[in-house]
Amino acid sequence: MHSPHHLQNPIYIAPFKHSSYHQAKHHFTAPSEAAMVKQSKTNFIFPETQSTVLPDPSNFFSSNLLSKPLPTNSFFQNFVLKNGDQPEYIHPYLIKSSNSSLCLSYPSRQASSAVMYQVFSADLTISSKESSTGKHVISSYSDLSVTLDIPSSNLSFLLVRGSPFLTVSVTQPTPLSITTIHAILSFSSNKTQTKYTFQFNNGQTWILYASSSIKLSHTLSEITSDAFSGVVRIALLPDSDSKHEGVLDKYSSCYPVSGEAVFREPFCVEYKWEKKGSGDLLLLAHPLHVQLLSNADNHVTVLEDFKYGSIDGDLVGVVGNSWVLQTDPVFVTWQSTNGVKEESRHEIVSALSNDVEGLNSSSIRETSSYFYGKLIARAARLALIAEELSYPDVIPKVKKFLKETIEPWLEGTFKGNGFLHDKKWGGIITQQGSHDGGGDFGFGIYNDHHYHLGYFLYGIAVLAKLDPAWGRKYKPQAYSLVQDFMNLDTKLNSNYTRLRCFDLYVLHSWAGGLTEFTDGRNQESTSEAVCAYYSAALMGLAYGDAHLVSLGSTLTALEILGTKMWWHVEEGGTLYEEEFTRENRIMGVLWSNKRDTGLWFASAERRECRLGIQVLPLEPISEAIFSNGEYVKQLVEWTLPALNRDGAGEGWKGFAYALEGIYDSESALQKIRNLRGFDDGNSLSNLLWWIHSRRSE
Repeated sequence: MHSPHHLQNPIYIAPFKHSSYHQAKHHFTAPSEAAMVKQSKTNFIFPETQSTVLPDPSNFFSSNLLSKPLPTNSFFQNFVLKNGDQPEYIHPYLIKSSNSSLCLSYPSRQASSAVMYQVFSADLTISSKESSTGKHVISSYSDLSVTLDIPSSNLSFLLVRGSPFLTVSVTQPTPLSITTIHAILSFSSNKTQTKYTFQFNNGQTWILYASSSIKLSHTLSEITSDAFSGVVRIALLPDSDSKHEGVLDKYSSCYPVSGEAVFREPFCVEYKWEKKGSGDLLLLAHPLHVQLLSNADNHVTVLEDFKYGSIDGDLVGVVGNSWVLQTDPVFVTWQSTNGVKEESRHEIVSALSNDVEGLNSSSIRETSSYFYGKLIARAARLALIAEELSYPDVIPKVKKFLKETIEPWLEGTFKGNGFLHDKKWGGIITQQGSHDGGGDFGFGIYNDHHYHLGYFLYGIAVLAKLDPAWGRKYKPQAYSLVQDFMNLDTKLNSNYTRLRCFDLYVLHSWAGGLTEFTDGRNQESTSEAVCAYYSAALMGLAYGDAHLVSLGSTLTALEILGTKMWWHVEEGGTLYEEEFTRENRIMGVLWSNKRDTGLWFASAERRECRLGIQVLPLEPISEAIFSNGEYVKQLVEWTLPALNRDGAGEGWKGFAYALEGIYDSESALQKIRNLRGFDDGNSLSNLLWWIHSRRSE
């Protein structure tokens, strides 16, 4: 969740250098997930604090979970915030729990040129027929599942992501009630009373499967049972095709209990489910899953005709007890792919001398962790540009600036802010954020962690590269920052939750922390998310840590794929409704249950902001985000008219011109030379470096 923190000028770094695979290969030695977390073992913790603004996790988590670091950006976060009664999208259903019941919705979708969202309607509400009181409790969770118990009703809901079935374990003989806001038009069962089919007046057909005979009766809007214990599974029939009912019948007896995502090797994630019952497991894959499944050697069957609708694109059936998802490699390096043209060196060196001359740590008045981090990363870029140009004269001054700006945050001596450790949820918060929920744009309530810390990590990585002795001295603090949002194993490192921001089912990050939202989690700036994992991988390069390079590179690759799939809107694309696709080339804020063209800090009409917030900071990795030249041209041409509007910021213009440089470097260069200002994380040196390292198509 971004706030007005981008109203100033956005950011820029350099493109992606595909050094030869042979050269990079030693960083990608296929460590196991256990190996990948070896580097996480660190005893250093920032000073402990008691936040006055964080919610109490004990309200909805079972007591056995409270001693562990808890998720703060999860797919089920609404279930544990405030009253716990806002819905979450657990594909393919919206699920809501309140008043000792669980409500299931197969959502319809509303779309305009400005927004798309899924509409919750109470298709089925499941509870005990006997009156019960008391809230729900989260008794377990994993990457791909959450178990929600209603102890007073003897109901345990095994909510596994991508399951076409809602699975309910009834732990004691209990009479059940299933109500609907629709009218029940037809109701039938098989002879053994283990399968019931009911059709509603809204056209939906639902099928209920029971592990043993269950006696159901119904009125116009309620289905009730005699006392029952065992497992009940309920699924929407995707359409009236009898073969789809046959699919549900065939796989109804095997149900997943939980699911983990395992990093088997670089650029490879495996989904493994714990399952019960008999037969093979049926789950649903979104479009990016399908793409990545096809890259790997999988023992799965894709049922392409068996589909559920989703705001993320069609969800198709996949039969298999584990999935292997394989991405193309992304090689993380410090500099641009092509290098700077020799004839352009003088212009960049001239700008570089001016930009470095302007570095003065004593003149910084900024105390926000976000904007301060941007200043650090901006300076670090100058050093790397100087290295790429073989112009070492300016590097000592950049090193001095980086030390003076980074060390106070790592040593706890920065005046006005600093990093602290929160034990309540398990993570780093800031001094400002510890007593002000809006401080540091919500960092103290676990908002935007990967964004802020990514900038610090970029500066730390560059400084550790330039000065290995400095890097060794501050390695514990540096790794604490990494682990805050990239910890894989909470047993090895119990200070931090597992992968705070990255969602291993949707395969991209979420930014919104411990804030309840009707539409679930959200993320605005994909490029800053990419920057975070890229910066962690760079830090791995600086420290010679192959495991960190591997994990950072893998998450970078996945975040980029998610960005291209769901944030980049190509002309003629079919993922989203035609009305939305026709008017937009890039997303504003993407929610788990909504797509919005507006930004946290600007209206949808400010297209230059929408482009810029998905570009900044420009870095070598930006080449990989914007590798589709045809799409880049569409995006820039869609944006350029907005730059003529009164009030269009010079900093935002710089990002539009940078992308224009991918296909027309001469036009972009002239515009950049005429800019009167730059984003606070960007510089003329950086923009010139970018343009002069392009190769126009």
